[in-house]
Amino acid sequence: MTFESLLATLRNADLMLPLVGSLAAGILIGAERELHGKPAGLRTHTLVCFSSALMTLIALRMAEWKAVLPYGTQIVSDMSRMPHAVITGIGFLGAGVIFREGASVKGLTTAASLWLMAALGVVFGTGLLELATIGTVIALVVLVLFRMVQGLTPPKPVIRLEIAVSADKGFDRDRLSGILARKGFTPGSLSLVQDRGSGLRRYMLLASSHDGRFDCEGLADALQQEPAVQQLSVTVLKNERR
Repeated sequence: MTFESLLATLRNADLMLPLVGSLAAGILIGAERELHGKPAGLRTHTLVCFSSALMTLIALRMAEWKAVLPYGTQIVSDMSRMPHAVITGIGFLGAGVIFREGASVKGLTTAASLWLMAALGVVFGTGLLELATIGTVIALVVLVLFRMVQGLTPPKPVIRLEIAVSADKGFDRDRLSGILARKGFTPGSLSLVQDRGSGLRRYMLLASSHDGRFDCEGLADALQQEPAVQQLSVTVLKNERR
């Protein structure tokens, strides 16, 4: 490498425009994630998009690689392998930003935006700048405009209910759902754990409020009136936009 070759590369629009475009896309979408305090923000999104474009450019310019191969070596080039590798590899990074907090799962949108960054980086790297630009604009519309639309709708209050009942007292899921309905709650997905040693059956579920208000005390009183109920816990969950 010489200084002249470095300058020539910087002046090569076929190389620089995809890289600059991937940087701009990563900065714009990463900034939106950063402003909302997501686990993967400006730097992560920028690096993902830029590196995806860089790897795609490397694959497309395999003929320019400086490699000394044994005589008679045949190289089979398949340009689709690099995008496959990039998109597959980014799945591990996306999995790192998804985490569970209680009964709720967070980070799904950030993981999806990282996957999108990898896809946009590949499109920038192939030189389809118009398509990549359109994709960046659409991604910003989804992240920014849709968040504004979500902000206009009232959040649905949610509680997490954990209850332990005697397995031999005839208390079942239908009985629990009926009590929740009378107190203004709509039950969600339910999980059940049976403890044979103690004879207790534990129900864990999320429930949303019909009218946006909570009557946790009333719900607790109604459940405590059931002879089968041995333990209960009601936790109010903060409803966050993912």
